[in-house]
Amino acid sequence: MTGAITAGAHGAASVDPYATQTPAHPVRFLYGLNPLAKFLAPAPAMVLLVFVRDVATPLAFLALAYVLVLVGVRFTARTAGILVGAIPGAVALIGIGFSLWTDAALVDGTAVVWRFGAWTMYSGAFAIGFSTALRLAAILSLALIAGLSTTGPDLVRAMVQQLRVPYRIGYTALAAFRFVPRFGHELEVIRQAHRVRGAHGGRGPFAAAARWAGYIVPLLAGAIRHAERVALAMDARAFGAHPDRTERHLVPWRARDAVFVVLFWAASAAIFWTFFPWGAA
Repeated sequence: MTGAITAGAHGAASVDPYATQTPAHPVRFLYGLNPLAKFLAPAPAMVLLVFVRDVATPLAFLALAYVLVLVGVRFTARTAGILVGAIPGAVALIGIGFSLWTDAALVDGTAVVWRFGAWTMYSGAFAIGFSTALRLAAILSLALIAGLSTTGPDLVRAMVQQLRVPYRIGYTALAAFRFVPRFGHELEVIRQAHRVRGAHGGRGPFAAAARWAGYIVPLLAGAIRHAERVALAMDARAFGAHPDRTERHLVPWRARDAVFVVLFWAASAAIFWTFFPWGAA
């Protein structure tokens, strides 16, 4: 039983999004940037992409985001699944869905792709559907620049140090978000303990409902115990007793952060200037 629980704990810790990351190779430069720089750089492009209606502009930002992620972030199975599977699959699904929902009266002047009885699919519907899907994919891909290379603690430290967010708010929010992977770890331990004891075995919806009902009470008990430990730990460190706290780990804003932001803004401006997606409208 101990080995099963230890394996579960190790597996849960390996996917903890708030754990400290191991040092990356210098080529993976995104890990060395200030988290605020990685959020600030793509922010204007993400806002402006909401208002574009062409296909070329989101494709260009999608390619830019892919290049930065592939170069600046460790290539793991999760990263590959997102870039190769999740995003292209979402583009295909959303693009086809919006194409089917587009009002045919708005695009009946475009070429006919196929006819099925009284229903006609026009090329204009495909253009609208896939431009919307690519726009959403481009916004998501730009968000991955920060999302795949930033940890929660570093983001909170940067917000406290550079944006002057009160540490009471920043670290309290971090502690609250930290409960999510903790609950995942507790649930895995409970499931393995029940599996070892042979509790709630069997198949079918009733057996599954019985298993999940058996998880609720120990999961809530573990959550209460963890909340008490966190509260005692924060109280022992005089959390909230003073307006400021000394930071053990500094996340400074360096020259390379400013260079990254400026270069990304310049690349974004060049893409918008080249395709100028509002000119056709």
